[in-house]
Amino acid sequence: MLRVHTDVVGSLLRPPELLQARADREAGRLDAVAFKRIEDRAVDAAVRLQEDVGMAVVTDGEMRRLSFQSQMAEAVHGFGSWDLDAFLWGDWHGDEAIGDWSQERPDTLAVESPLRRRRFLSVEEFVYLRARIGADTVPKVTLPSPSLFANFWHPQRSAAAYPTLEALLADVTELLCQEVAELERLGARYVQLDAPHYPLLLDPETRAFYEARGSSWQDWLAYSIELDNAVIAAAPEVTFGLHLCRGNQDSRWLVEGSYDAIAEPIFRGTRAGRLLLEYDDARSGSFEPLAEVPEDKMVVLGLVTTKTPRVESADWLEQQVREAARYAGLERLALSPQCGFSTSVVGNRVTEADEQRKLAVIREAADRIWGEPT
Repeated sequence: MLRVHTDVVGSLLRPPELLQARADREAGRLDAVAFKRIEDRAVDAAVRLQEDVGMAVVTDGEMRRLSFQSQMAEAVHGFGSWDLDAFLWGDWHGDEAIGDWSQERPDTLAVESPLRRRRFLSVEEFVYLRARIGADTVPKVTLPSPSLFANFWHPQRSAAAYPTLEALLADVTELLCQEVAELERLGARYVQLDAPHYPLLLDPETRAFYEARGSSWQDWLAYSIELDNAVIAAAPEVTFGLHLCRGNQDSRWLVEGSYDAIAEPIFRGTRAGRLLLEYDDARSGSFEPLAEVPEDKMVVLGLVTTKTPRVESADWLEQQVREAARYAGLERLALSPQCGFSTSVVGNRVTEADEQRKLAVIREAADRIWGEPT
């Protein structure tokens, strides 16, 4: 298992050049070759940023993605008509300065034909990233948890291809199993499954959404973890992380609440070796649920917020880590941001300077707590 003490969740802010290039590409003003060059430059800059501050784990910043989960719909035939709103809907909450925002579930959201892979989801991302990092840096690939795609099942419009939600998720899981097996073959050793929909089960409305599809939320969670574990089992030489958050978009969130209700089934049930947990403010509750984490797993504490320019200090981070160590041993802890800085092309309301400073203080605190760069 990977035992480094600094980590990143996944996405970094997309630079303005890349955002403009994406708009130009969609409008037909930029060809695929020119767009690829701009994407590559954005990835190169993301790698430099992470390596310059000394992060042990590096991603490509998810620069090639519309959203953290969009590469499934982009790479696989059968998802019907969709756009960015497919990944943004919900009742989002912000602080007083930002305010709340709601997006209805798109009426067109539905898998309409059997899923068929056109290309691998993230192999290109990994191969490019692998070639551009130093020997002491661990490249990480992020993938969506299979049950996230329950949102794409519609009881009427999906019925011809998938009469049940379980039938759809079986194919999604198989696609992800093939993905991680190929990543392992190519040398990947760290893959993260993103499961923000698990903490959303703390919300009664989210529970009702899944229960309307035929099961209790507890049964739904157990089934979802089983699908995750099938993906993990498909690449036995890979360390897997499981990332949990409460929604992250334009500096807003979806739900709040402690991990208590979901800690035991997730922390004990997942085969992932690293748990990347949002812990940047009171919405996440106390560290007490960490007592449920088995001793063979590491906990990556997402103490540094990606939502605001708040200045975290190494002193405060050390204090928080040592408090968490009361429930999980110090050597089983690590530090990261609480989520990505840009879960979709709609980034959070922070600057690239904020981003760099936040990653640097993670490195500084880790050096102080664990005594050496790890």
